Amino acid sequence: VQLSYAIGVAKPLSLFVETYGTEQGSLSADDITNVIKIAFDCRPGAIAQTLALREPKYQETAAYCHFVREPYTQGGIKFFEWENSN
Repeated sequence: VQLSYAIGVAKPLSLFVETYGTEQGSLSADDITNVIKIAFDCRPGAIAQTLALREPKYQETAAYCHFVREPYTQGGIKFFEWENSN
């Protein structure tokens, strides 16, 4: 997924999805792009809020690789919770 922005413009100027041919059924890459435009708020502030990018957990995840780490919760903040997905 590629987003491009202009200074002072909240919404992305363009959104591009490359599926490398993995789209299935009658769903095309353009269809997927249109679904993303409708389903997700792609403004930078909204992305930061949705992904909780301002939480302090990212300091911890910035070192020593962020995959194959033991998930834990500290002070009500979940660290490495993506490792729980099977």
